[in-house]
Amino acid sequence: MGKYFGTDGIRGIAGEALDAELAIKIGRAVATVLIQAGDQAKPPTADYRPRVMIGRDTRISCDMLESALSAGLCSAGADVTLLGVLPTPAVAYLTTKTESDMGIVISASHNTFEHNGIKFFGSGGSKLGDTFEEYIEQLIDDDTKVYKMTGGDIGRISRDHVEWTNEYVKFLVSASTAGRYNGRIAIDCANGAASETARLLFRQLHAEFEVIADEPDGVNINIECGSTHLNYLKDMMKTGRFGIGIAFDGDADRCLIVDEKGNTVDGDMILAVMAREMKESETLRGNAFVGTIVSNAGMDIFARDNGFTFHRSDVGDWNVLELMHKLNCNLGGESSGHIIFADHITCGDGQLTALKFLNVLTASGKTVSELVKDIPRLPQVMPSFKLTGGIKQRDRILSHPKLAEEIKKQEASLKGKGRINVRPSGTEAIIRVLVEAKTEALSKKIAQQILDTMELL
Repeated sequence: MGKYFGTDGIRGIAGEALDAELAIKIGRAVATVLIQAGDQAKPPTADYRPRVMIGRDTRISCDMLESALSAGLCSAGADVTLLGVLPTPAVAYLTTKTESDMGIVISASHNTFEHNGIKFFGSGGSKLGDTFEEYIEQLIDDDTKVYKMTGGDIGRISRDHVEWTNEYVKFLVSASTAGRYNGRIAIDCANGAASETARLLFRQLHAEFEVIADEPDGVNINIECGSTHLNYLKDMMKTGRFGIGIAFDGDADRCLIVDEKGNTVDGDMILAVMAREMKESETLRGNAFVGTIVSNAGMDIFARDNGFTFHRSDVGDWNVLELMHKLNCNLGGESSGHIIFADHITCGDGQLTALKFLNVLTASGKTVSELVKDIPRLPQVMPSFKLTGGIKQRDRILSHPKLAEEIKKQEASLKGKGRINVRPSGTEAIIRVLVEAKTEALSKKIAQQILDTMELL
């Protein structure tokens, strides 16, 4: 991670670490880098300028950051297309489809409204390379090297939210292959970006559905709703009125499922369902799929029992995608609900995931609980240790010999029948502690002992 860039773009508290002044600098730096990468022989002119697409979620600070970022881009000679409120994967898809030079998303994903972020897609819908990010950081800190245009060389801004929303929904509909799902669907939009697309999408699928948390007010995104807060959706499912519950996060790149009994079907289980279906339909490339180091150990068992290979990457959908490319796989994802269907798109797409799962569910004739009942699971807990002292505190704790001793001690107590993973979050000021053991009670006990050790460091 660099000075500004984390594992997923640039994140911070809006108006503090991530304010309008920084957004302007980011815009100028990005435009300058794009210009130099596209044609180093000349600066932009009215006939030549990079094209950048910007999408956003529903949090209140997006207006401020969108305006500042656009101003910075235009002042350095880039043309900007404002997509309005759209899911992160929509920006990735549209950037690729229109052959734009870059796609930018203003969102803090599953975090609450006071947070925000700016993340980037290259022209092919892929993540920026480390060299690209490092150069952008240099230009943010030294604006004597950025372009500052005048006259007709200043960039322009265009807007057509309806056109681009329809284009993205059309793409999603084209990926749905099964007939109409006969059950009733409950959909939680997290008061985020899916609020703009979910109703339109499921109407075009002629589905019978009910939507909750699709009335964003700028501050209610991810508040007691969405894929990180499933309680209300679970209560809906327990009424018996719905066959499946679908939950997205704030920028709709994640999807979790709730079965007809109110039980969670997480990203690991969704991956397993899709891997099995794709193997049977002979569309699972390399007879393998990719998860992460925090994927449940049941995934290894499931893959072995079903005759394919399960690989693990570091946490983060970009790390998943990188390993997928390396292994030539077309399916991968995270337990949090980022599922990547590489034959369709270059990042996790919550609504695409929901459609793919519905396709399998419809074709099977089963209930959701029946569809996932044979996927093995080890009891797993993943509590977090909240950091108040920033990077220095994080590094001190993670490198402390007493923490290493405690982890080693607890691993020995598992006797090879479980695992422990301790890692810093790439998007929040926390350290995550994952423990898998024979029972949930034992998992919780071990995790708490590790948390208690951190508290003393």
